Amino acid sequence: MKKQLRKIFIPILRVFESGEGEYHYKKSDRKVLNIMGLLFIFLSGYSAVVAIIASELAGFLPFLVFFLIGFVCAIVGLLGSDRAVSKIWSRK
Repeated sequence: MKKQLRKIFIPILRVFESGEGEYHYKKSDRKVLNIMGLLFIFLSGYSAVVAIIASELAGFLPFLVFFLIGFVCAIVGLLGSDRAVSKIWSRK
């Protein structure tokens, strides 16, 4: 299942998995990335609800930004290699 999901999301993962040389990775980096992704997705849902209640179309911009950030963090945290996780934290 993980291989199939990696094939689907390879355009996102390729950005973070590219590069040569050493990288610094800790197990806690992946845990924090997953938690951060979950929090951003929760925040996007909350901002969508507030935008709907306020009947403001401009309120969907924060929803879109928070959702995309959370989605990328979750994909890299769950499916990415150790290099991808360290690259998202900019650790070399």
